[in-house]
Amino acid sequence: TVISGMGELHLDIIVDRLRREFGVEINQGAPHVNYKEAITGSIQHREVFKKQTGGRGKFADIVVEIGPADPGVTGLQFDSQVKGGNVPKEFIPSVQKGFESAMANGVLAGFEVQSLKVTLLDGSYHPVDSDQLSFEMAARMAFRHACRKCSPVLLEPIMDLEVVTPEEYMGEIVGDLNRRRGQITAMDSTSTGARIVKAFVPLSEQFGYVTVLRTLSSGRAASTMSFDHYAEVPSAMAKDIVEKSGYRFVSDDE
Repeated sequence: TVISGMGELHLDIIVDRLRREFGVEINQGAPHVNYKEAITGSIQHREVFKKQTGGRGKFADIVVEIGPADPGVTGLQFDSQVKGGNVPKEFIPSVQKGFESAMANGVLAGFEVQSLKVTLLDGSYHPVDSDQLSFEMAARMAFRHACRKCSPVLLEPIMDLEVVTPEEYMGEIVGDLNRRRGQITAMDSTSTGARIVKAFVPLSEQFGYVTVLRTLSSGRAASTMSFDHYAEVPSAMAKDIVEKSGYRFVSDDE
């Protein structure tokens, strides 16, 4: 069972409730960051899926343009510009379905692709061997082969963090946030003289932060955190994450 939450504290509370309220004894591992993938380039790609096994075969041929989705769009942005019935209408939803299912596993490290734009431009079919499954498989193969050529990147969740602290601990807290790749967005004061620090911080850098903050401020500072957006992981870190994931791209020929 995979439990999802917005940080280490959120997960700890869920685990505590499972044990205390429901009497469930569980083995818990280290939390994992919910990375996603995206592509930054565009490409026009032709994919031909052909199988002959003695009887009725499988055949599908599609020409697609693949690239990043329009700003603000999540999921698959699909459009068909096929003319002249080169790809019969009944097979076009299968092409869309193939891309939608393929987006669950990106080509870099197997993480979900957050958004994608696909335009079906052309193709061809066989009157006997073509069916819905053939076009769905062609779409899945097109995703795998084309996205590797579209400069794929890894995305990480960025959290909106707010820390309320006495003035004397400001320096240590801001310095610690900078070491965590934090981006300070605002500093303010409360009516009681406490200082408020607001920052965007990658979730991957926030594990154990509650304990560290307590140590830095002698237990006098408090923090709140909520998800804000996804941003590209620095290339050096992305390479390390991909290697640790153990994901290997497998072609359909293997």
